[in-house]
Amino acid sequence: MKILYESDLAGSKYHGMAYRIYQFSKEFTDREHEVMVVAASYSHTRRINPNVTGRLTNENIDGIQYKWIKTPKYSGNGVGRVLHMFLYNFYLWFYAKKIAREFKPDVVIASGVTPLDFIGCRKIAKKAGAKIFLEVGDLWPLSPIELGGYSPRHPFIKIMQWAENYSYRHTDNVISLLPCVKKYMMEHGLDSDKFNYIPNGIITSEWDASKELSEKIQGVFKKLKKENKFIIGYAGAHGQANDLNTIIDVVAGLKSQDVVLILIGTGQEKEKLVSYTLKHGIDNVYFFPAQEKELIPACLKQMDVLYIGLQKQPLFRFGISPNKMFDYMMASKPIIQAIDAGNNLVQEANCGLYAEPENVEAIAQAILKLKMMSTQEREELGRNGHEYVLQNHAYNKLTERYLDLIKQV
Repeated sequence: MKILYESDLAGSKYHGMAYRIYQFSKEFTDREHEVMVVAASYSHTRRINPNVTGRLTNENIDGIQYKWIKTPKYSGNGVGRVLHMFLYNFYLWFYAKKIAREFKPDVVIASGVTPLDFIGCRKIAKKAGAKIFLEVGDLWPLSPIELGGYSPRHPFIKIMQWAENYSYRHTDNVISLLPCVKKYMMEHGLDSDKFNYIPNGIITSEWDASKELSEKIQGVFKKLKKENKFIIGYAGAHGQANDLNTIIDVVAGLKSQDVVLILIGTGQEKEKLVSYTLKHGIDNVYFFPAQEKELIPACLKQMDVLYIGLQKQPLFRFGISPNKMFDYMMASKPIIQAIDAGNNLVQEANCGLYAEPENVEAIAQAILKLKMMSTQEREELGRNGHEYVLQNHAYNKLTERYLDLIKQV
């Protein structure tokens, strides 16, 4: 079977995020399906962007055919990104016939950030006589309305709303990363029997081949463990939405309880967070630089408890599927989830505690409750999470579900 997987932000293990498209594509090729990934040549989420020579550039990555559509660079979420978005989708639509003729896909999966991608992907599918699937990770235009304060009457939002309704009406099936969004999609034109939930996942083999930490980082962990510190860990983006100020304030107030915090990663807020700790004399918070993906398992396994939090957002009522949570579960550590969402992964897996987001006292109580548990009790919570993620989020199992859905349509 020939599968065309499209996403403007698609990356690979060599380029960086987004990984989902690469991981599923690799699983598809391992099962002897032929895969083409169509993506924009520039994405702000990648560590490294590809070198492109023309409007369309072909590249083979681990047996996957990548077709990069040349797009301009941008920064932030202003006019440059909007221009990038429309140019990419114009060229996707413009070259749809050429792509369909050359690759002849049996199924096309539109997985772009916005529903505009579906229009070009549907043209490819129609020219090739292929099935068309819509994969949804973000709700547009609801995201810019609720997070960005855009009016539903704004011309940009009206275009996105038309594209969203069009995509739900014309797709053969929806693959949603959000578990609680079926009713919303039906209100915008989706048939109830076309909704499917396939979350993000983990590659179990990455945890068998993890690298050793640098001597400097190992030294910090050895020192903290020798001092019997209770280590709270976080690995991921340091952005405004991650609300790391709250967990820093929590841990600062627990210094007398020998609680420390290690923050691993980078992001727009990191410099501000470092300055904040220095200004307030907070010396039980440690900042580590972003680590290679292969080093994350070794980092997480050194922690006593792992933390994930997000600012309160009404959009989370549709559920969440954060990669970070699944990495935490693979580390077999208890987890504190400070996220209000339509689903509660920590509760489902019985692998830790929920605490109200942005609530210093509630998060502090969760930390102390876990600290007062015996080592055996914490290990049991960690095992629960590990077993849950293997059963529900291993990419090899998710891939079988994906292929079954494709074959059924």
